Amino acid sequence: MEKINETYSLLQSINSPEDLRRLSVEQLPKVCHELRQDIIKEVSCNPGHFAASLGTVELTVALHYVYQTPYDRIVWDVGHQAYGHKILTGRRDVFSTNRKLKGIRPFPSPEESEYDTFACGHASNSISAALGMAVAANLHGEEGRHVVAVIGDGSMSGGLAFEGLNNTSSTPNNLLIILNDNDMAIDRSVGGMKQYLFNLTTSNRYNQLRFKLSKLLMKMGLLNEERRKALIRFANSLKSMAAQQQNIFEGMNIRYFGPIDGHDVKNLARVLHDIKDLRGPKILHLHTVKGKGFEPAEKRPEVWHAPGKFNPETGERLRTDTSGLPPRFQDVFGETLVELAQANPRIVGVTPAMPTGCSMNKLMEAMPNRAFDVGIAEGHAATFSGGMAKEGLQPFCNIYSSFMQRAYDNVIHDIALLRLPVVLCLDRAGLVGEDGPTHHGAFDLAYFRPIPNLTIASPLDEHELRRLMYTAQLPDKGPFVIRYPRGRGVLTDWRCPLEEIPVGKGRCLRKGNEIAVITLGPIGNTVARAVERAVNECGLSVAHYDLRFLKPLDEEMLHEIGKRFNRIVTVEDGVVKGGMGSAVLEFMADAGYTPQMVRIGLPDSFVEHGTPQELYHLCGMDEEAIFEKLTTTKQPKDK
Repeated sequence: MEKINETYSLLQSINSPEDLRRLSVEQLPKVCHELRQDIIKEVSCNPGHFAASLGTVELTVALHYVYQTPYDRIVWDVGHQAYGHKILTGRRDVFSTNRKLKGIRPFPSPEESEYDTFACGHASNSISAALGMAVAANLHGEEGRHVVAVIGDGSMSGGLAFEGLNNTSSTPNNLLIILNDNDMAIDRSVGGMKQYLFNLTTSNRYNQLRFKLSKLLMKMGLLNEERRKALIRFANSLKSMAAQQQNIFEGMNIRYFGPIDGHDVKNLARVLHDIKDLRGPKILHLHTVKGKGFEPAEKRPEVWHAPGKFNPETGERLRTDTSGLPPRFQDVFGETLVELAQANPRIVGVTPAMPTGCSMNKLMEAMPNRAFDVGIAEGHAATFSGGMAKEGLQPFCNIYSSFMQRAYDNVIHDIALLRLPVVLCLDRAGLVGEDGPTHHGAFDLAYFRPIPNLTIASPLDEHELRRLMYTAQLPDKGPFVIRYPRGRGVLTDWRCPLEEIPVGKGRCLRKGNEIAVITLGPIGNTVARAVERAVNECGLSVAHYDLRFLKPLDEEMLHEIGKRFNRIVTVEDGVVKGGMGSAVLEFMADAGYTPQMVRIGLPDSFVEHGTPQELYHLCGMDEEAIFEKLTTTKQPKDK
């Protein structure tokens, strides 16, 4: 491994892109080297998204060198690749606070910097957002403002990207789309003709001549907008025939340039400069290497996407000893899914580009023909699952809670409406930690609760997760939602017999007479500790109920609670507005009960980033805060 250089003779003089633009083109490779080393050094001790940012170092430098940012707009897709962008735009001195509570944000955000033009925690939105900015610039008369969208080949699989492309092709704009292709999904073209055509079509002389000729022909009345588009299509056809390749972009009247080496910063700056002022939509296709410049990340980019702490000199990942700890919920899901699929030949698995993150890779390894990674396409994942369910299969569709928001209509229209037996497993429900507000699974309980035909459940622990998964795949259960958090459970002995849980039945975990506490999901384990303290330290008589199902509610259990208790506390790992506490409150009001209700959950605001422990404390949802709520809840007057 290369020794990390900590002098940064050029990088330390760059406090903004304006400083970068004072350098010569010949100095850019050194800037890239220093920037890459700085990212390696910082992320090795303050974990974050790693390999993607290493792969876009040259692109980041070239973009800020050629374009007059922040006046010119750069829209990043997802934001995993934007660490270099943060460092070059005045945040190098505070980059060590990245992803930490009160530190800089995990993804670009306009609330943090004027250089961050749009929110980009979810994939595939860059083209649509950038097109909107380009159209706005035209309507404002700012014809000199350039807008660039940077999108990866993975994000290009999202439906929104194609919707943006379709609109880009038919709306007057000068947008540049940069396709950062680091997966080699598109084969490299070879031969001298391809290189000749590329050099020709990206030269200033060629494009100025082409532009002046088109203006002259339009002035003479020999060319109108429709004929101009037809000529572009004809030219694209000739180019495709000569190069023996064709692409979807030129078929949509979007001028295509590339592919070129995304790590040759001097050539990349030249190309960007040459195509910068071309009129009409354009796409520049780059080939890059994820993890570029750090050998372990180049060899295993999927492992080094977010590797945790590591030794920057040796590449050794610093692992903590997890032996004897409870498993992660996602691993219990993955192991149980294989177990269920072995017994039920109808079961198939679906994930939108997160097989390792949700442990669907376990089924992929055991039964590769029964597990499907559909790419970054959550809406498609839901409807695809619905299609398989319609024809007799039993899909387990695993989507992170935050990303399930993108498939909301698909769940309603293509699953719930027909009552299709799709099991929707929502990983990363609740507060996820350092990835912040774009990734917290805050809203699923509230947004799924009104939808007819859905069963919505959340397990207290690993045994409950296994039994809910078993229950969901039994006949006639219909669409079934199971939500669980990121991280570890509470049981080291997590394997248990697979038994059916009666749908809509909760359970009493602890009996009491003064206060009833109702919880849903793993947050109940934190509550159980707070209840234990309230009983032992304060002498309170507290009953604890695990609701298990948000829909259908256990009305028999809630009637019992409503009749017996004047004080009820609900706790959920989701937004307090419209969630489980609201459902209980509605039930009590409809049934004529009038207890004093305290609802604990996520606030009506976007929760920032930080460790899960810090965020639960911030939201008043840790053990100490819940204990305080229990012990300060006043005894109401007679009902």
